[in-house]
Amino acid sequence: MVNAKRTVPLESALADGDAEQRILDAAHKVFIRRGTAGARMQDIADEAGVNKALLHYYFRNKSRLADAIFQRVAGGVFGRIVQVARTEGELEQMVRSIIAIYLDQLSRSPYAPAYVISELSQDPERGKQLITMLSGLRDGATPDVVIDALQRKIDASIRAGAIRPIAASQFLANLVSLCIFPFAAKPLLCAMLGMDDAGFVAFIEERKRELPEFFMRALRP
Repeated sequence: MVNAKRTVPLESALADGDAEQRILDAAHKVFIRRGTAGARMQDIADEAGVNKALLHYYFRNKSRLADAIFQRVAGGVFGRIVQVARTEGELEQMVRSIIAIYLDQLSRSPYAPAYVISELSQDPERGKQLITMLSGLRDGATPDVVIDALQRKIDASIRAGAIRPIAASQFLANLVSLCIFPFAAKPLLCAMLGMDDAGFVAFIEERKRELPEFFMRALRP
């Protein structure tokens, strides 16, 4: 099959200030579909419409490009959530904000969680990259500040009698799991509930309203 995208010569591409961004956008699509193991540099070059030499000019090898895409995708999925979790404020409002942000983000990038989970499973170093990136810390620093900040917020609600005792790690695992599961299990849910794509969109909109109340009721004394 002839590729419909026109390949830009290396010299012309280097003069194009958008070339690097086009490569990242193309790599994002390819890695999300195929994962690091299944992605090929030629596929990314074809998707971006550039010469493969340009990929090596900007990123040298597939490993560096894979690192850049992992940080981009994982940061997009989790970055804003960590920011919300670290800010001061009332716990219930934080929960509502995280659910709204997460479900909106996942609706735009429904395959991102599967990609991130696959990368974490295949490469143990990805876990360290993710924690360091999300906590905003330098390599080698202790990445516990996010959990500590969340635990302080939880403890304040416990002392006020608003919720039962719970560890921040369990709180976060429960909240993230409830957001991710519908997207990770979309084919199963659609089959079980008789939903098409439009029905799934409506299901997620309903979940935005229902999930905060469900989550908070489970925590109340």
